[in-house]
Amino acid sequence: MIVLASKSASRQAMLRGAGVAFEVIPANIDERAVEAEIAAGGPVEIVQGLAEEKALAVAKTLPGRLVLGSDSLVTVEEQRFDKPQSREQAAEQLRFFSGRWMELHSAAALFREEDRLWHHYSVAGLLVRALSDEFIELYLDWEWPEIGHCAGAFRIEGPGAQLFETIEGDMFTVLGMPLLAVLAALRDHGELPR
Repeated sequence: MIVLASKSASRQAMLRGAGVAFEVIPANIDERAVEAEIAAGGPVEIVQGLAEEKALAVAKTLPGRLVLGSDSLVTVEEQRFDKPQSREQAAEQLRFFSGRWMELHSAAALFREEDRLWHHYSVAGLLVRALSDEFIELYLDWEWPEIGHCAGAFRIEGPGAQLFETIEGDMFTVLGMPLLAVLAALRDHGELPR
C-alpha cells in the first residue's frame, strides 16, 4: 500500500478509481516557501519541486514506505495562478481567464525515505470560453467554497466543465495528477501487477 502525500479529493478519487490501495498522509510543508526557493524556475520546476517536497516530507517519517507526492498549477499568458483565497479572487481569476488559453501543469514523484525513485511532469491546454459576469457569479454560487482548494478555480469533473471550449492533453493531468504515468511507475516499483 502506497502513501499519498496529498489531501486532494481529486487525486484520491483517481487512485481509488484505478484500484490503487493507498493511505493518505498529507505533507505539512510551506508551499509558498518552496515556491520562493524555486522562484527563478518556470512552471515545470515549480510544480515538480512541490510534488517532490510533499513526497519527501512524508517519506522521511515513514521508513520503507513508498510515498507519492503530486502538485499542479495554472498559468495563463505566462502568469501563474494559485488557489483562490476568496470568492472575490476566484471571480477576478475567472474574468482574467475568459477567452484565453490556460495551461495546467501537473507533476508527481515517488520517494522512499530520502530517495527520489521517479518523477514525471505533464501539461494540458484548456481554452476558456468567453465568460459573462452573470455566468461567473452563477458558477461561484454553485462551486464556492469547494473550488478554493483548486488551482484555476475549477473542478473539471463538476460544473467547471462549463468554463471551457476545448481541452488538449491528458484528462488526468487536468484533474491534477498524471495518473497513467503514476500507474506505470507503481508497476515498475512492484506496487501494482504487471
